[in-house]
Amino acid sequence: MFVQIIRAKVSDRQAAEAAAARWVEDLGPGAKGWVGGTSGVTDDGELFVMAQFDSEGSARANSARPEQDKWWAEFSKSLDGAATFQDSNNVFVETTGDLSQAGFVQVIIGKTKDLNRSRELMTESAPMRAAGRPDILGTISVGHQDGKFSSLLYFTSETEAREGESKERPPEAQQFMDEMMSLGVEPPEYLDINKPRIHRPS
Repeated sequence: MFVQIIRAKVSDRQAAEAAAARWVEDLGPGAKGWVGGTSGVTDDGELFVMAQFDSEGSARANSARPEQDKWWAEFSKSLDGAATFQDSNNVFVETTGDLSQAGFVQVIIGKTKDLNRSRELMTESAPMRAAGRPDILGTISVGHQDGKFSSLLYFTSETEAREGESKERPPEAQQFMDEMMSLGVEPPEYLDINKPRIHRPS
């Protein structure tokens, strides 16, 4: 899988969300290799978009379409400043439920000393997390250069996510978390999307 991540501040949240919906309806069906995506705006106006393609070639072909350029020119009017872009084919997906049913998505942006070990810990702790945190439907972790990453956590709802966070972890689960935190190079950034749009081709 290949993903494109876009971040920007928005000056008009409603216009940005409407434009994203139009892309899914009008351009998505003609986008070769497009397999879905997640988008949303935080309460403080931070736009986050992750588009998923079956390959880098498909993503590049989509970017080169004239209709894509036309759509972006209109969409960018709702942005407050320039957008930033990140591409990656280093994608790890873990699901325990239907991601499209998520009512809340939290994006964690950070840097780790060892991305492979971080993912091993995620895999090893998956059964435990599934049993103790039914509110987590799954995660998509995207690796960037120099150990940087973007991880999307999909929850049933924000209320259930906050309740799950407040629960005391079993000792074994805490050990996994402690090692995960020890791999961090810097404090992570959190983006809370309480009205996520999870897109899939119809």
